Amino acid sequence: MDQTPSRQGMSRRDLTIVLVISLGSFMAGLDATIVNIALPSIARYFNVSTVTVSWVLNAYLIVMVSLLLAASRLGDMKGYRNIFLIGFFLFTLGSMFCGIAPNIGALILARMLQGMGGAVISALGAVMITTYLSPAVRGQALGIMSMFLMLGVAFGPVVGGFLTSTFSWRFIFYVNLPVGIAATLLGMKVLPELRPSIPQTTMDLPGVLLLFIALGCLVTGLTSAQGHRIFLGFVLIAISLVFWFFFFLRERRTSSPLINLSLFYNRDFTLQNIGILLVQMAMAGVMIMMPFYLELIRNIPTDHAGVILLTMPVGMILSAPIAGRLSDVIGTKKPIIAGFLICAAATLLLSNLSAQTGTGFVALYLLLFGCGTGVTFTPLASAVMGEAPVSERASSSGLMRGMTNIGSTLGVAVVMLVGMIAAGPKLAEVTASRIPSTELTGAFDTAFFFCMLLEIAGILLMLPVRDREPSGDEKADTLLGI
Repeated sequence: MDQTPSRQGMSRRDLTIVLVISLGSFMAGLDATIVNIALPSIARYFNVSTVTVSWVLNAYLIVMVSLLLAASRLGDMKGYRNIFLIGFFLFTLGSMFCGIAPNIGALILARMLQGMGGAVISALGAVMITTYLSPAVRGQALGIMSMFLMLGVAFGPVVGGFLTSTFSWRFIFYVNLPVGIAATLLGMKVLPELRPSIPQTTMDLPGVLLLFIALGCLVTGLTSAQGHRIFLGFVLIAISLVFWFFFFLRERRTSSPLINLSLFYNRDFTLQNIGILLVQMAMAGVMIMMPFYLELIRNIPTDHAGVILLTMPVGMILSAPIAGRLSDVIGTKKPIIAGFLICAAATLLLSNLSAQTGTGFVALYLLLFGCGTGVTFTPLASAVMGEAPVSERASSSGLMRGMTNIGSTLGVAVVMLVGMIAAGPKLAEVTASRIPSTELTGAFDTAFFFCMLLEIAGILLMLPVRDREPSGDEKADTLLGI
């Protein structure tokens, strides 16, 4: 196969490998948003409550995030290629079972199987790119993977709405089947089979169980605290903290931990992982609040609001590959800070929205926010993987995906809580009655302002981080070939 570097710095073989891995990111991104829009249809079909149908999302999230570090360790033990392909198979199989589920219980169990596959796909993507490709093209390759993830996120609501309204909610799961089968067959052909990095290690099963309980209580507690079961929510969060403590003690004492806690002695590694958490919190906060602003304040129909919301992932799609390529040439610190600055400016603009703000300006602010997020996230991912020792890259990749998903969960919960505090009891009454938009605008502005503070915190975190040398050997003028 042709190994001559292309103008972009990657050979044809490199691009094929990145494509296979990126298809997994696409499926994960698509599944993160395609299900949401179909939940009302699923609830009506099975005649279940909103709380019950929410477990179609929660079960997937808990299983996936809980198993990310375990999936990374399994890749270290058995080899990345085979475990990655097994993950693809489990995700595809789970999608099929979701599509044919006869009741809500079977659907939730199938989503848990899908979550197992999603954990493997998410955990091993970055480490496989880091292992298979040279450092000179790492940022660019991770940018392509991020672009596919964001494409899935962007197309999820549109594809899900079309399939649900035209055919059935079952087709939002069937759509994964051809992609999963094609990616598995292609991966069997093109993914290199390397020796496991640490085949002699063992799986920390007690650690996996502790992490599962800690995350399960956290997600359930955050979900409960936003509704009418506030006391139960705080109890579950307290239980979660106890199990997080036990998990910390277990990882310190076991000889084969899921995550080597000594990695956090590296200040830059720690700060950049927190940066990923902040990026995801702000993005999830904007994504959860903006539909309510458009529909409650502006009275924009749901389908039109969906089109406006697409501008944010479009901005991410446009900026992520360029940011990855740029970080290969000038290093990661400058693009990360620039991305945080762009996001801070965009959320400042969003925090000044009113009932009279034109939809064109709203779309422009969301596009700017998406561009800033794409510029920030790709170099952050490259920087985290660059700080990790070779023997810890798989667990670092799983940790990074875990920070991403926990950030999304916390972002939704915390930003919604900020909005509820700012609005008083009014926001809780939205589902029961119509409230004048003038009484709610301030709550949305406060929530977006809080997102701006998260972005500023990200800037402050990055200031003490070392400015590492670029991973690539290309000159700056190579960027003209992008």
